Amino acid sequence: MTSPTPAPDTDGAQPGNGTAATARGDGPATASGGAARSRASRVALAVALLAGALGAALALISAGQTWSTSTAGFAQGRVPVSAEGGDVTGLPSALGLVGLAALVAVFAVRRTGRYLVAGLLTLCGAAVAVSALLGADDTGALADQAAEASGLSDSGIGAVDVTAWPYVSAAGGALLVVAGLLALRYGPRWPSMSGSARYERVPLRQRAARPQRVDPDRPEDLWKALDRGEDPTTSGSA
Repeated sequence: MTSPTPAPDTDGAQPGNGTAATARGDGPATASGGAARSRASRVALAVALLAGALGAALALISAGQTWSTSTAGFAQGRVPVSAEGGDVTGLPSALGLVGLAALVAVFAVRRTGRYLVAGLLTLCGAAVAVSALLGADDTGALADQAAEASGLSDSGIGAVDVTAWPYVSAAGGALLVVAGLLALRYGPRWPSMSGSARYERVPLRQRAARPQRVDPDRPEDLWKALDRGEDPTTSGSA
């Protein structure tokens, strides 16, 4: 006698199939979750690159702009004086360059090195923002400009007007921080130049072991074969 076929469940599925699919973990939920993580990683990569490049550019551009203006008083009257970002502090521009280099280096390292570089990028961004905000209240550069304009070492300055450029520089630092945090969070999923065959050079011995094709109708191929110490009459022809 033949044993009866097990009756299907109420939803039409054979007994045990759902349990096997769950055990394998290859259901639609797993596939959609992996696709969502991959999409989030790609979006984070694009945002980090854009934020990092824009943040460094803002810090560098702001350094050459006027941060504050005032007037210097002396016996003949008062003259206007101004101070650029580079005169107030050189930290935002210098740290902006370091942050940009760290952003590029994120893709040149792997594993622990990537976390270290991403942390450096975050710290550079925070330092850019803090130094720019502190520079907005610094009147030392204006006092130096006033002394140079009047020829008096103790020449005073009037009311100080701060432009928007220190805060633009601070915004650039904030963007670098965003890029660093994204690199810390999603960096392990990003591609790496050191782990890609595209960027790896073929060892010399491996290249030498590759068979070289010699075309007997091309004199340059014959000369190259002779330079390699090969007999062109026995080498593979095209």
